[in-house]
Amino acid sequence: MSVVNLGKQHPVAYKQLVSLNEQAEEAVRQVDLDPLLAELVKIRISQINGCAFCLRMHTRDALGKGETSDRLAVVAAWWESQYFTSQERAALALAEQVTRLSVPDAHAWDDGSLTPAQASAVGWLAVVMNAWNRVAITSGYPVGP
Repeated sequence: MSVVNLGKQHPVAYKQLVSLNEQAEEAVRQVDLDPLLAELVKIRISQINGCAFCLRMHTRDALGKGETSDRLAVVAAWWESQYFTSQERAALALAEQVTRLSVPDAHAWDDGSLTPAQASAVGWLAVVMNAWNRVAITSGYPVGP
């Protein structure tokens, strides 16, 4: 597979994605979602997409914000773990729905744990994270010690 750095080839489009990312992050702050929940969403999306660059970055960010290694170890199977709150479970299910578009069942996440504004913020965060994963994978961002 040929590697092309999307940001270098089309810097204006890349800057627009950076701006969209900032807007999604601001939406998360405005609706008072826990920053750790946002990192869990980014990690889960990156697991699904197989983006090693984003996994490493957001795992480090989560640890820096106080996330535990136990919770990070099981986020890939969050639905069978008791580590996550109902709001975290709803956000992770919504993020998977946006990422996979068919799993979990439509609105399986909609149990009232997220307000409409919070669900919208998580939805935008998932859209942006999916875009970043695709940029990092396509651009061949290096991952290593």
